[in-house]
Amino acid sequence: MGIGHRRPVARAAGIAAVALAVTAGTIGAAGAVGAAPDGDGAAERPGVNRLEGVWRTDGYGTILEIHGTTFTTYDVTRLGCTPGFLSGTQVGVPGRGGAVRYGGPGKSFGELTVTPLGHDRAVSKEDSSAGTKNLSRLPGGLPVQCTQPVPQDALAVFDRFWATFEENYPFFAAKGIDWRARGAQARATITPRTDTTALTGIIGGLLEPLGDAHTFLGRKAADGGYDLVFGGLRPGTEEPTDQVREQAGRAVAAQLLAPERTFGRERLGVGELPGGIGYLRVSAFDGYIDDGSYQEQAAELDKALDLLLAHPERLTGVVVDLRLNGGGSDELGLRIASRLTDRPFLAYRKAARNDPADPTAFTRPQPITVRPAAGATRFTGPVALLTAGSTVSAGETFTQALMARRPATVRIGENTQGVFSDVMLKPISDDLLIGLPNEKFLTPAGTTFDGPGIPPDVRTPVFTPEELAGLKDSALTEARRILSAGAGHR
Repeated sequence: MGIGHRRPVARAAGIAAVALAVTAGTIGAAGAVGAAPDGDGAAERPGVNRLEGVWRTDGYGTILEIHGTTFTTYDVTRLGCTPGFLSGTQVGVPGRGGAVRYGGPGKSFGELTVTPLGHDRAVSKEDSSAGTKNLSRLPGGLPVQCTQPVPQDALAVFDRFWATFEENYPFFAAKGIDWRARGAQARATITPRTDTTALTGIIGGLLEPLGDAHTFLGRKAADGGYDLVFGGLRPGTEEPTDQVREQAGRAVAAQLLAPERTFGRERLGVGELPGGIGYLRVSAFDGYIDDGSYQEQAAELDKALDLLLAHPERLTGVVVDLRLNGGGSDELGLRIASRLTDRPFLAYRKAARNDPADPTAFTRPQPITVRPAAGATRFTGPVALLTAGSTVSAGETFTQALMARRPATVRIGENTQGVFSDVMLKPISDDLLIGLPNEKFLTPAGTTFDGPGIPPDVRTPVFTPEELAGLKDSALTEARRILSAGAGHR
């Protein structure tokens, strides 16, 4: 969850709604970055806040204002500047290099670090997300348009929605969408009598053809959160129901030697398969601790990994099951990967769209590296990864990361959902909130898997009605066969 929400976001069920519940915010990113000295000595003195002022992100359409112990955000398009979704309060005093930790309102733990790099540059990083975001100081302070009243009529709200996608969404060309033509056609249907319900229908009609599970529209609820009005989904996929999840659990259990042990509010499961094969179920990369810090989430994940890898020398292979994974923290995925290697390797490179007028312009790609976990047991033998259309977001970035692991990970099942970017949350009115991606997770060849998803090496049925009715699990059976035969060592 991105930090510092101005108002709570209701957790919505299902992969189409995952971005409403689990997102990296518009300014956060992960990883530690040291500050460069600027010659005034402040970089070396703890307790000095050198970030006071106004900053613009490279990409993401965001302005960050830091005043005293708080920060607030503003969303910028060519139409103007409006209050953003995120805010935060300083936790503790500035550290070495002037780095400041921030947490959401009312929270005692930090989730975001902003570090100055000299006087006019800084980086931000959210604990749960991979990569960093660059900030540059706006010497003139907060632009005057950020302080102006925000029109709430239907046409103004629609224009903010349309411009936010026009200036940030990276995949119009890949999806064959003429956003300008579609937008003009939809805009012509809006009149002074268009109410919020009708407007949400118009917006949903524009989002649906994108087939993107990282796009959504939320409407403010009475409790201050948001109800999901529209959530995207790749054509040909569907959200797993509670009944499917229950039946899938029974099908997996039929092959385990004993009931799995669960961790993280049952979002993690560890078991043993015949032949010395370990089994790890990861149903989400978040929510292991209710409203806990990233560090608490990571500690809970480590408990599951410590059990799985308690005796790595006895394991002939490991199956990681992501087939019903709704996403979450990319960093938690990298944490698992770090327990499955004895050598560093490139997981992916991450770049964000950063020119509102040029859809081909992106930030310089940041390499994200998997490094062997220090001081923890690790497994370097064969790994099989089970995926499906309900493997979403962080489940997919983890899958992409393991593609570079050696020995190679064998992927079994179906294509993943096809959404990788962090999700930006953008209020477009007092009542409506949109989510959209603006990043690419690049392969070594500079391509992405956005849209179709990552394909399996071995294609099998995944939790079909026929298989579930007979407690059959072809993907897991195939993984056992391949690992037992040593094919995972290729």
